[in-house]
Amino acid sequence: MTLTIDHVRGVAVVRVAESRLMYPLLSDFAAAVGGLVAAGTPKVIIDLSPVVYIDSATIGCLMDLYRQAAAAGGSLKLAGVQRRVETMLTMTGAHNFIQLFADEAAALASFEG
Repeated sequence: MTLTIDHVRGVAVVRVAESRLMYPLLSDFAAAVGGLVAAGTPKVIIDLSPVVYIDSATIGCLMDLYRQAAAAGGSLKLAGVQRRVETMLTMTGAHNFIQLFADEAAALASFEG
């Protein structure tokens, strides 16, 4: 699992560097993002710009991370969501909980309002 994490104005920005985010990668992904929330950074943006495919396990993982962030007083938001990934999130109703943004800048701005 290749990802980078930066902290911008109190928000953890997780940039996924994989084209497919699926089951075999999820344990490392969940540990990294969940670790941020547990360590006191409950505001998280996940930049999915290069991701063109997710599976149902990924959606479940994102929903679990969303719940963890919300329980810690924060929020999990997605940026750079490709059309196919957005379709999967919409079909499952995940978009009703997790906010989607065109890019990282828009997602960061949403935390400032």
